[in-house]
Amino acid sequence: MRGDAHTDAATLASVARPASPLAEFWRDFRRNSGAVFGLTLILVMVFIAIFADMIAPYDPAEQFRDAFLRPPAWAEGGSSRFLFGTDDVGRDLFSRLIHGARLSMIIGAMVVVIALGAGVALGLVAGFFGGIVDFAIMRLMDVLLTLPSLLLAIVIVAILGPSLPNAMLAVSIVVLPNFARVTRAAVIGELSKDYVTAARAVGASRLRLMFRTVLPNCLGPVIVQASLGFSDAILDAAALGFLGLGAQPPTPEWGTMLADSLQFVERAWWVVTLPGLAIFVTVLAFNLLGDGLRDAIDPKLKT
Repeated sequence: MRGDAHTDAATLASVARPASPLAEFWRDFRRNSGAVFGLTLILVMVFIAIFADMIAPYDPAEQFRDAFLRPPAWAEGGSSRFLFGTDDVGRDLFSRLIHGARLSMIIGAMVVVIALGAGVALGLVAGFFGGIVDFAIMRLMDVLLTLPSLLLAIVIVAILGPSLPNAMLAVSIVVLPNFARVTRAAVIGELSKDYVTAARAVGASRLRLMFRTVLPNCLGPVIVQASLGFSDAILDAAALGFLGLGAQPPTPEWGTMLADSLQFVERAWWVVTLPGLAIFVTVLAFNLLGDGLRDAIDPKLKT
């Protein structure tokens, strides 16, 4: 009897003990099968990007003069020597796609870091100071949002000059308003809460309120925006590369690969289809992840 009572008490204690925030988040996140699928794809992509030099069978710029526009291994006329075939100058398409994954991950990470840092800083300042400061920052963000994102990126790159660093800077400026607006909205929502009033009452400085008190509680929507911004960065950078304003040949960037092979779309479908499919899968994965993060973090969307 004592053993049964002890077991029942332990069971009740384990049931009553609240789950950790991380465990609760993972429980809510994994309910979304699409988000789990997107996370799996991203982890695979990150693994490929890190170990691209070991996974790719050839150097992405190496040319094989005896294998121009060779079909993939599973197609008629293909060879196991080139799994995904070759392009118009004999470069192994599989190796170029692998190294393109690394470049896309770097582009997305750099754009998100730049836009996240600047956007969060502007959103914090606008939310805390209000008045003319808030008006000036938000109207500037509104001006940037009124312009089509790709057109604005093209204008910026045209001014700075076509190159991959300039393309990343242009895309960062394009996605920056989203971070600023999300941060400002979260900050305004937090300022009216009791813990902020209590921190002010005990004499916390404005910088401490901004970065130690309020900002950590605003990270939920910012993290979701970062995931969605990652996909926007990859897509916009690929579009600039396709237009010849981003990465320049022979850099194995997916958008540049599409532009170089567009003239062969009818006679060599693989040189266009495979880079386009890589862009599609990567952007889809980050969008699925962003939806799952939003559903898991926002209490209003939990079921």
